[in-house]
Amino acid sequence: MNLKGLAKPALIVAAVIVAGLLLWRGFGSGEDATAPGGRGGWGPNGERPPTPVRVAVAAREPLAVQVKALGTVTPLQSVTVRPRVDGELLRVVFEEGQQVQAGQLLAEIDPASFRIQLAQAQGQQKQNLAELENARIQLRRYQDLSQGSYVSAQDVANLQAQVRQLEGRREIDQAAVDEATLQLQYTRIVAPVSGRVGLRAVDAGNLVNSSDPDGIATIAQTRPISVLFSVPENVLSPVIDAVRRDPGLRVQAWDREERHVLATGRLGSVDNRIDTETGTLKLRALFDNGDDALFPNQFVNARLQLGNDETLVIPDAAVQFGSQGTYVYVVNDDDTAGVRPVVLGGSNDGRIAVLEGLEAGTRVVLEGIDRLREGAKVEIVDTDAAPDAGEQATQDAGPAA
Repeated sequence: MNLKGLAKPALIVAAVIVAGLLLWRGFGSGEDATAPGGRGGWGPNGERPPTPVRVAVAAREPLAVQVKALGTVTPLQSVTVRPRVDGELLRVVFEEGQQVQAGQLLAEIDPASFRIQLAQAQGQQKQNLAELENARIQLRRYQDLSQGSYVSAQDVANLQAQVRQLEGRREIDQAAVDEATLQLQYTRIVAPVSGRVGLRAVDAGNLVNSSDPDGIATIAQTRPISVLFSVPENVLSPVIDAVRRDPGLRVQAWDREERHVLATGRLGSVDNRIDTETGTLKLRALFDNGDDALFPNQFVNARLQLGNDETLVIPDAAVQFGSQGTYVYVVNDDDTAGVRPVVLGGSNDGRIAVLEGLEAGTRVVLEGIDRLREGAKVEIVDTDAAPDAGEQATQDAGPAA
């Protein structure tokens, strides 16, 4: 047996195993095996060296607070125009997409049959009025004759009952005339509200009836128009406080890419309850929309201006997100890292408002977070200056989810 031939592969295998063990010891635990200062990057006494971090200081400053939310353009009124009587659609007098005023004629149903019904009701009314007049004349005559005992009291009573019966028929006839007149008026289909007419659902010449689900067309009020949006309940307190101070808070509607302001309006109303499924509160903003920049069912980015109050601000790069919510790493007085849960407001230009969890002067970690843990020693390599109270940032975004 050739022992020399076997020894060579064995040495190679042994070398590979030793190299793997060295690599495992150096890198498997996340330590740098080649770092100076001892095994795996530890200090001379076996302790982990401080983690270099960059921090910023939380400071209070005047902030033009805005809350940002996704909104939907919603007409203040939206109706489906349906015929109220059945018949042939004689003509349509509106243009699709046209702005119409309340009471403006939109279409007309053939009125011929309804005019006949009105004429019949009026004829019946005249006939019954003639009978009533005749009965009243006879009643007066019998009342005169009853003074000389020429007619009995029973005859007078019978005529009085007949007159009352004919007076009741007169009321019924008048109601029939009014009903026929109303039906004739319904042949003229008018706009119930002012707004923009949608696409025509039926053409002239078709038979229409009041049960048609699509009606003749739809009208959506667009001047003014509203935007519905929701804000998270964790900013409910500042929103309600701002509404108490100024019920007509300023609201901007931005396009989907948030590059252009489409319209500027005012807060119109606040819902009376929080949606338990989403944890949000609905608000409605009103816009004049004279240039039709906002269109029904359009998605926009709404920005609600809450005010210009002093609030605690930190860079939004310091905010972390976990299963328990939002938090930041802070540097304690003994240069150790700590975790602080925070409640956030809105943000803009890299700044975010902190509603709860921090105090002014607290140092929050911006960079080096991925190597931190609770209680770990840190070494501050750079500190952002405290925010300048003279520079006001406008908060663009809602609170972090």
